Formats: sequence, C-alpha cells, structure tokens
Amino acid sequence: DQDEETSNTSESPESVSLADASAEKATQGSDTDLEVEDPEKAFVGITGTELYLEACRLMEVVPVSHFIQNLAKPYINLNHYGLGPKGVKAIAIALVSNATVTHLELEDNCILAEGAICIAEMLRENSSLQELNISNNHLDTAGAEAIASLLLDNMSYLHTLQLSGGLWLQLAGRSHCLCTFVSLQGNYQVKELDLSHNEFYEKGGQLLGQMLASNTTLEILDLSWNHLRRQGTVALGTGLRSNSALKILNLSWNGVGNEGALALGEALKVNTVLVHLDISNNQINNEGAKKLCRGLEVNGKLKILKMANNPLTTEGATALVTSVRKNPKSMMEEINISNVLVNETFIKLLDLVCQTHPELDVIYGEVEGCIAKIPKQHPNPMKVIQNYLKEHNLRLWDFFRNIDKDGNMKIPVAAFQRAMMQQSSIPLDRVQIGELVRKLDRNRTGVVDY
Repeated sequence: DQDEETSNTSESPESVSLADASAEKATQGSDTDLEVEDPEKAFVGITGTELYLEACRLMEVVPVSHFIQNLAKPYINLNHYGLGPKGVKAIAIALVSNATVTHLELEDNCILAEGAICIAEMLRENSSLQELNISNNHLDTAGAEAIASLLLDNMSYLHTLQLSGGLWLQLAGRSHCLCTFVSLQGNYQVKELDLSHNEFYEKGGQLLGQMLASNTTLEILDLSWNHLRRQGTVALGTGLRSNSALKILNLSWNGVGNEGALALGEALKVNTVLVHLDISNNQINNEGAKKLCRGLEVNGKLKILKMANNPLTTEGATALVTSVRKNPKSMMEEINISNVLVNETFIKLLDLVCQTHPELDVIYGEVEGCIAKIPKQHPNPMKVIQNYLKEHNLRLWDFFRNIDKDGNMKIPVAAFQRAMMQQSSIPLDRVQIGELVRKLDRNRTGVVDY
C-alpha cells in the first residue's frame, strides 16, 4: 500500500508520457491513443510486462496474469475474459512493439468500437501479429470501419482474421460497415477471413461478389449464417467466375435455394481454384442439385462438396454422383449428403463410379430396406490386411511404405483410397476401404499418418 501511495504521488517519466499522450488525444483528434510524444525516449528499457502494467494503471483496469505469463510466447488466448474496451486498450499498448506474439484470441470481450479502434491502431505499428480473433465483440460501425480502413491501407501483417458475429448491431450502420468487403478488394495480406453470423443479407452478398471478382489473395472465406439468400448468392457466383485465389468457401445456412445453386454451378464451370464448397442447410432440392451438377460435370478442381441437410432424395444424390462419372477431369474426393436416404440402385451406381474415381467418398444416410432385412456383413478390413500380410510373411510397415511413395509416413486419404481400390491382392470393397479410412483418420485430418 505504501508503494502504491508513493507511485500515485510521484509518477515516473514513463507514466507522465502516457498520461500526456492520452490527454493530447482528448484534445487533438488527429493523434491516436497509442502514440506518445517521444516513444524512443519514453519507453527505453521498459519490458513488455512493465509497459502493460503501467497501461493498466492508467486505464484503471486489473492486469490479466495470463497475458503477462504469455507475452514471450507466440500464442495468447484471452477469449471470454471480460476485458472491455479499456482492458483491450492496455493490451494493445503492450503489443505495439511486441515481436513474439503471432496469434491473439480476443473473442467475446465486449471491446466495443473503442477497443476495435485501439486494436487497429496497434496493428498499424506491430509487425509480428499474423492471426487475430475479435469475434462477438459488438464492434459497431466505428469499430468495423477502423478495421476496414486498416485492411484497405494494407498496414498490418495479418493473414488470418476472425470477425464472426457482433459486427453490425444497428440497421442504420450496416451499410457503412459493409465497407469491409470493399476494403478487401485491394488487400494483399489477408488469406483467411471469418465473417459468419453477421446478418449481411443480400446487399452484403452483392458487395462481397464485387470483392471476390478483384481480390487475388483471400484463400479461405466463411460466410455461413448471413442470410445471403438468392440475390446475394447470385452476385457471389458472378464474383467467383473471375476469382483466382479462393480455395475454401463456406455458404452454409444462407437460404441459397435452387437459383443460388444454379449461380454456383455456372461459376464452377469456369472457376479453376475452388477446392472446398460448403452449401449445407440451404433449402436446395433435387432441382437445385441438378443445376449445380452442370458445373460439376466440367469442373476439374473441386474436391469437397458439403450438401448435408438439404431436402434431397435419391434422385438428387444420383445426379451428384452421375456428374462425377460424366467428368473425366473430376477431382472430387468427398460429397457429404449425410441426411439422404438412398436405395440399392444408387449404391450400385456409386460402386461403378468408384472404379474410375477410387478416391471418391460419398457420405450418405441409410439405405432403403436395410432395416427390414439383415444388412450385408463385411469382414474387418484391418483383419483382412493382417491375414494377408501373415500369409505372405510381410510386415505392416512394408504394406504402408509400398503405398507411401514420398516416404514421409503420411498418406493423403484420397491417395490411400485410390491405392486400396486399385490393388488387387487384398480383396476389400468400397465400404471396407471407407471403414478403414475412418479408423486410420479418426480426426478427419485428410491424412493417414501410419
């Protein structure tokens, strides 16, 4: 208590500099909260921890011990810490010149517009932070525009940015906040962007389509739960036609419908980079699936298509698999229609297609009639392999090494499925190989690490 009393009555030069900076900010709008009159002189010899503690004192907030303990590490997770705008401001001050933290999590901290502005100011100076999560923080119009301006000016080193939920709270400010899209047109840093749960509606989809038409850097984009609907998705499809960078696109829960599916199908006819498309839960029926198939029949790049929880039947499922069969250039590895009840005719078609596309894995629901009759029993695939190796005096290691051409002990699932389907010495069918893959890649990493 005596030390604290002394510090209050006799402030250090560093404290005065920060206090003066804050006061100057209040009277001169052109300066930022994170600036000081002479940073080199004011902060010479001060460690990151000392700077943070001093900032907390000035902001009148309780220091976060977890932040202090991890300042010298590349990853800091402060999600759900209740920091508020002042707490985030203290953290921003401490990170201005930090050279070790590369990934910062700040989700659900109610940082508001004030905190977002401080984060944006810090990012203009920090040259180490590459991944940032500020989702669900009620940034409002001013905060969103501060982040958008940062992206527009290409002033940060961020390549991953999560802004899920809480960006736009007021209808009146939503149009201003959509400038985030426009700001990405000329951004050449951000490669992964999460804008899910932000209620952009069709207008947002239209602006995003314009952005995709000219952006040459963004590779992963999550737009799930944004009410993009038909017009938004049509505009998005138009942008995808000329896009040359985006590899993963999540459009689940957007009310895309059949017209949206048509627009995406047309885009897939000419798009040569997209490898993963998620359009789950989008009210796409058999008619929409057939329209999407127009693109799948000629696309030579898409590998993963997620369409679960759409009102499809065996008819739509058959159209999807047939599109792969018709396309000699198809690279499709996974089609997820896990809610669809299929029939024996579909299963026969799938077995036939997998002979020419052995890497294809279709995740469907139940097969009609299997409840009424005893399903076909398949021998444990690993037991089959072990028995074969025992008979031929081989080791399991030798078996995997024969498939692993690169010798790095990791085999992509698609390559593993292809090798297993094409070999003739071990009698395994498509279902057994699928079961084997699920056992060897339990976490769905896409790689069999033997």
